[in-house]
Amino acid sequence: MKIYNSLTRRKEEFVPIEEGKVKMYACGITVSGEAHIGHAFQAMLYDIFRKFLEKQGYKVTYARNYTDVDDKIIARSKETGIPADKYAEMMIEKIDHVMREFDVDDPTLWLKATENIGNIISFVQALIASGHAYAADNGDVYFDVDTFPDYGQLSGRDKEDALDGVRVENDDSKRHPYDFALWKAAKPGEICWDSPWGKGRPGWHIECSAMNRAAFGDQIDIHGGGRDLIFPHHENEIAQSEALTGKRFAKYWTHNGLIKVNGQKMSKSLGNSLLLEDLLKQYSNEAVKFALLSTGYRGDINITDSLFPEAEAHLRRFYELIARAEEMFP
Repeated sequence: MKIYNSLTRRKEEFVPIEEGKVKMYACGITVSGEAHIGHAFQAMLYDIFRKFLEKQGYKVTYARNYTDVDDKIIARSKETGIPADKYAEMMIEKIDHVMREFDVDDPTLWLKATENIGNIISFVQALIASGHAYAADNGDVYFDVDTFPDYGQLSGRDKEDALDGVRVENDDSKRHPYDFALWKAAKPGEICWDSPWGKGRPGWHIECSAMNRAAFGDQIDIHGGGRDLIFPHHENEIAQSEALTGKRFAKYWTHNGLIKVNGQKMSKSLGNSLLLEDLLKQYSNEAVKFALLSTGYRGDINITDSLFPEAEAHLRRFYELIARAEEMFP
């Protein structure tokens, strides 16, 4: 079996780290809102990938995460007046329900950031002790990108070029503008936890590294996610994990394409987000899956007004053909 590895930018023969076993992790959903079609696409793909590997005889341990503490979640908490932890729980319940309707199986492991705060703090402490991170006077902790020479290996961007077109929090507490937060000091009224650096919460990137290490150890076979996560999220995951362990974090990196709506990127700001719940009220889960599988997993999908009705029609003709064949050859 060959797999396209985003890290090496070529197809490679799949050889797991441990014979007969596969450790696979896919970045899940930041639960600042309900599941949209992009979330469904990614969840479906890695569910299929897991099942294919199992059919090949591998014992697969597949983990997905919920980012249940984040700037966006805190913002939604303030907008709705619902405490951040309760808001995240509410969204997770809704997302779990609609994914079951979509007929996507649960992973082997569901990982939540808020259930791994101790692991995250320990990871950050180890990075500080090894000289790869530093605590700022304001209670933030940053990863020192200059201490990791291989930064940019996944995205192909060096640390200076990486600043172009990317929102970077630049303040006097950082040694370099491209350093990124591992731990964020709490602001008044925000959800927070005690830490050696004061009350705060984890940065986005450290969550996945720490949860992976807690679940799988230093290395995994496959790390997946959307192409939009290559930089900065996955690049920063690699930096954190490999700086700490000195080992290759993930042997294979896989990235799926993105969703467009009538040729435009799907986004809340454009008002063209398609919620999975709304689509499943109009079309069967089989039709939605059929439409999403109309292109290769690495390619972008352009959703038009005709995409799902055509998928429904194609499936109807297919089932009619099967029924006629069964009548002819009972």
